[in-house]
Amino acid sequence: MRISVVFAASGLIATPAMANDMVVNLEIPRQNVAEYHKPYVAMWIEDSSGKTVANLDVWYDGDMRKDEGKKWLPDLRTWWRRSGRSLKMPVSGVTGPTQGPGKYDLKFAEGSRPLGKLPTGSYKLQVEAAREVGGRELVSVPFQWPPKGTKVASASGSKELGTVRLTTKP
Repeated sequence: MRISVVFAASGLIATPAMANDMVVNLEIPRQNVAEYHKPYVAMWIEDSSGKTVANLDVWYDGDMRKDEGKKWLPDLRTWWRRSGRSLKMPVSGVTGPTQGPGKYDLKFAEGSRPLGKLPTGSYKLQVEAAREVGGRELVSVPFQWPPKGTKVASASGSKELGTVRLTTKP
């Protein structure tokens, strides 16, 4: 929780700052295949016109020699076309390594990178996964910002992504 400082006539008073939060619970399902590669994953927010307003997370193999991991980023087709190709990778605070099967909890606070300050409106959380010798999948979760009370929305993938759950709260 952030603390803001307010000066009052009687002295110094500490009060909590009002900040909206967003928590994304993401599941990467276990695949029963002979050759498994961890998926590349992109997570971003689009406004009602489909414009990217925030890139939240991009998981890719950034440790490969000569940045060879970047050459598979275009396999995240939707993200790549909407904002990925204009980014200089890696992006501080956004990019990270690929992850294996499991459940992941990511928290973003309004006013902090990479979420920033979203204007009031309708948005979609977009999560896309692509896997070498595998498939590609995009899951969308619509939401309103700022949240009026705690709101939970979710959507599920069918193969490359499991459940994507978004919790927004004031």
